[in-house]
Amino acid sequence: MTSEVAFVRGCLLPLDLYYKIEEHLWLRVNDDKSITLGFTDVAQTTAGRILIVSFRPVNAYYKQGKTIAIVESAKWLGPVRAPMNGMLIAVNEMLLADAGLINRSPYKKGWIARFQPDDLTAGLQRFVTGTEAVHAYETLMARRNLDDCVHCEGYELPDD
Repeated sequence: MTSEVAFVRGCLLPLDLYYKIEEHLWLRVNDDKSITLGFTDVAQTTAGRILIVSFRPVNAYYKQGKTIAIVESAKWLGPVRAPMNGMLIAVNEMLLADAGLINRSPYKKGWIARFQPDDLTAGLQRFVTGTEAVHAYETLMARRNLDDCVHCEGYELPDD
């Protein structure tokens, strides 16, 4: 599945994903109405080299905003929060051995978790997609004076 990708200051943003801009989180809606989530290209650049990812228990219920994972880099430590109320149904166990997948493949191999939301339609209302996401990221990056994205060796484009 190939999607259009926008570039904001060298950062890639697939237009078919949903974004929570302030948290640098992306969501992909799966065929079974579950969602896959991960960090954006902006997040992997801002955080720097991702060193460790740890997860909360799978097959547990989490309210929106509760921590479902912790991501640590050389210059940042932060939570990945439940994007909406629901069940954490899977985590990307490859990240336990190679957290750098988030840096090299933020939209594919570096996904963080899969989640089964209680109410997908209501939950998605707090996210932006398409050109609205591009404009929101342009505004955020300008307001925070964020640097252009940096891609490490072996970076995997979203449509590869």
